[in-house]
Amino acid sequence: MGLSGFPFPFRADTFRYGTNVERARTPVHTSAGSWGAHVVDIDDDYRADLAERARILERDPGRLRVLPHARPACWDAVVTVLRDLASCYPDAMTLTKVGDAFRWRNRLLGVDVTFREGDDASLPGGPLAFLGSQIPDDIVLLDQREGALWADAACVTFAAGWSVGFDVGMTFTEIHGPVPRVHADGVVSRAERFLMRLQPGEEYRRTNWSMTVGRCLDTSTEAQPSWGPARAAAGALSGDELAEVLHLRVEVQHLIRLGYSGAVLFLIRTYLASLAELAAVPEWRRRFGRVLAELPEDMASYKGLSPFRAEASRWLLG
Repeated sequence: MGLSGFPFPFRADTFRYGTNVERARTPVHTSAGSWGAHVVDIDDDYRADLAERARILERDPGRLRVLPHARPACWDAVVTVLRDLASCYPDAMTLTKVGDAFRWRNRLLGVDVTFREGDDASLPGGPLAFLGSQIPDDIVLLDQREGALWADAACVTFAAGWSVGFDVGMTFTEIHGPVPRVHADGVVSRAERFLMRLQPGEEYRRTNWSMTVGRCLDTSTEAQPSWGPARAAAGALSGDELAEVLHLRVEVQHLIRLGYSGAVLFLIRTYLASLAELAAVPEWRRRFGRVLAELPEDMASYKGLSPFRAEASRWLLG
């Protein structure tokens, strides 16, 4: 993907955690182009990202978790998202009603399947696995009960430092337990209250960011033996060598209240751009350098930036 659609996340020279939510589907114009016109972004990385997801799920099926009572929400998510894809990309994707069934055609992937809503056997792998094979976003379904949000189903192959197997079945507050400052500052409680007030059909989005070494989408705790050594070694790099391998990792997270099940659909699309690529946009280069230089140490440590952030900031601002 070129920088024209990259969701550069910083609107100031400093960063602190916040809910930073805004209405979905509103294009954001940047110094390189724009992003955000659709909930699901079909771009040049579409096929490659889905192929990588398929490889990860084949190697580790535990990245897909569905608690039994979450099946209706999974079907709600499938029908909702496929309808949206067909509306946004009609030349490539269609969803039509055939009697009591749906026919889904995705010309980009060569998929043509007929399924019946609620019949898990009618979709390869079941509804959530199938949805994960059609969109590049990671998927989490949150159920609202007992005055809290619970992660009851997920298809997550591109997690940034967390484990889907560990988090499914936990509350929203428990999932965010390790994040520094957000509890004392009230960010998590405000975010949960906001999500629980969402009405059916309402759609919002937010961004989150971290850094990774190489073009590695899967930086989950399960995969740490494969990405951890490269990250540790990056602390010894400097200058242009570091700028080529160190990437800004941005998540565009969509939050959608589903109409039938009432669940909150949480979509996470991950984008990567190396420091060398970002440097082609002078405004981004300067701003990211300042953000890294000013970031409090506890936040830098949580994001795993401490070994290389000083050198990365120096290179960006040099």
